[in-house]
Amino acid sequence: MRFWSFWLNSFVLSSQYNPPRFVELLMLLLAIAMLAIASILPDRPYLILGLSLVVGASISILVREAIAPSPQRRITQLTASLLLIISLYGFADLMYAL
Repeated sequence: MRFWSFWLNSFVLSSQYNPPRFVELLMLLLAIAMLAIASILPDRPYLILGLSLVVGASISILVREAIAPSPQRRITQLTASLLLIISLYGFADLMYAL
């Protein structure tokens, strides 16, 4: 019981301390779950939803870093840009397969 209480308190604290980063984390966690489901089940809606969440989270990260830079600005921008490129390539590949 103590373990779950710790995680719940950590989530509450992180959502109060930095809400945009918390929303981006939630979006990326949902994207990972959707892409994992899409790799197991061959349904396209899971893949489209996962890629959409990755695009939204990476654009949100890039905008947040442009407005208020963090100490790890370069690595964060590089990672978000890489995620954006990969997800846009996934969308292009999906459109080509249709």
